Amino acid sequence: MAESQGSTPLRVLVYSNDADTRQQVILALGRRPRADLPELDFFEVATAPVVIEQMDAGGIDLAILDGESAPTGGLGIAKQLKDEIDQCPPVVVLTGRPDDAWLANWSRAEAAVSHPIDAVQLTNAVAGVLLAR
Repeated sequence: MAESQGSTPLRVLVYSNDADTRQQVILALGRRPRADLPELDFFEVATAPVVIEQMDAGGIDLAILDGESAPTGGLGIAKQLKDEIDQCPPVVVLTGRPDDAWLANWSRAEAAVSHPIDAVQLTNAVAGVLLAR
């Protein structure tokens, strides 16, 4: 990923039907969560059809999907994206509780962080996923 560490921000799709959850994710990560990552450019999405549309269109470097969203949860969307998009960008899912990690495995997400959102855990998960690309 060395070529991405220049001035081009990474596009991060943040999906939740709850605007507060989207804001918590964005505030937890900030524009530059770590020195070894490029800046992040957030794109907020509130509905599943728009997630699919944006991911199909390309240009997204990471998707953070809220597993607690309704009516369509981020875990199911993650599985659909991984099944349908060749070279799908990495996905981090937000689960309802730590015990839901098995659902994250089922969804084929690269990482999972449980609610309530912890800035350190989320930053570590996002950094790990992005640096492993």
